[in-house]
Amino acid sequence: MSKTQMLKGILDACVMTVIKEEEVYGYELAVRLQKVGLPEISDGTIYPVLLRLQKKGLISSTLKDSPSGPKRKYYSLTKEGEEELKAIVEQWNAIVIPVNELLGR
Repeated sequence: MSKTQMLKGILDACVMTVIKEEEVYGYELAVRLQKVGLPEISDGTIYPVLLRLQKKGLISSTLKDSPSGPKRKYYSLTKEGEEELKAIVEQWNAIVIPVNELLGR
């Protein structure tokens, strides 16, 4: 199984975590994910995720002026998004801790 396939299952949580830390626009979000070690994440991957999260009411967006060019759509986490992220992190920890223990043998 490739890293990309494994990442698909947790990508929403990664995106929501970055957005929770600070409002970001799509390209900036992709760059931040790449900087933490996820080079497979491009802005082409990010935008469908952002659209899906927004349709679910987990994030919201606001158009803001850009220092160069057209306005940018900045994303922020909603209250529902914060609750969902907390639930995902709890589920992730319930899986990753025992798996790490098992694979570390």
